[in-house]
Amino acid sequence: MLEDYRVLNASHHGVPQNRQRLFLMGARRGFALPEYPAATHEVNNEKAGGNLFLRSAPTVWDALRDIPEADDYEELLHRDWVKARFRKSTGYSAPLRGDEDDPEDYSTPREFDASLLTSSRRTIHTDLSKKRFLDTPAGETEPVSRFHKLDPKGVCNTIRAGTASDHGAFTSPRPIHPYSPRCITVREAARLHSYPDWFRFHVTKWHGFRQIGNSVPPLLARAVASKIREAFPAPRKSDRPVAQGDPRLLSFGMSEAAAHYGVPHDTIPQRIRKAQGAEANA
Repeated sequence: MLEDYRVLNASHHGVPQNRQRLFLMGARRGFALPEYPAATHEVNNEKAGGNLFLRSAPTVWDALRDIPEADDYEELLHRDWVKARFRKSTGYSAPLRGDEDDPEDYSTPREFDASLLTSSRRTIHTDLSKKRFLDTPAGETEPVSRFHKLDPKGVCNTIRAGTASDHGAFTSPRPIHPYSPRCITVREAARLHSYPDWFRFHVTKWHGFRQIGNSVPPLLARAVASKIREAFPAPRKSDRPVAQGDPRLLSFGMSEAAAHYGVPHDTIPQRIRKAQGAEANA
């Protein structure tokens, strides 16, 4: 049993990102078909679905304001974490930092060190690039790099993953920070995607951004799951935090990961490199 597909925008469900994705709900015969979640937030006073009682979507600066400035820490030039002092959290970031209980969050709580700024390895930019980034107006595209500069009062553009290894391993354009002359960090992208701060990503920026760009924003996933949940008994919140996994897993390369999980090394297609002169001989 199927219902017509629906395109949902993450910004309509409390995520500070304009991200439209198709969802298709289905159910076995004899089971009630879940409904699609109604919008709860609006962007720039645009009434999603004609609903006049929506909250304003959180902004880019709501998501990033309390995160320490990565460029202030030399340690982040050679690793992705550092002990740092966070600023006062916002209404959006407080639940993601664990500063505020979210009654609608039924995930298992995690034990983590809230004083760590993680997934924040720095990117080195030339002085010329920094000047171009600073000169680019908020909400506009920097003409040389084609990177979008985030508007602190708006929402983020869609964070994309780029191409996989077998398609050239190209990185998607990463947004420019609204105030600092640099691209955003993986952690800042995670905040704009509504990931909690305890969630760690691969230590490399390439893999970290791919993990985020390929994923459904947690708050959007929760909105969809909340409708599916209605077909089951009321869930219970866990009050027993669990420890995080082995951090060494975050730095595995493809071969190490394949060996660790006991799968073939080519489970993830590798980049295809043409032999020199192959095109001429074809």
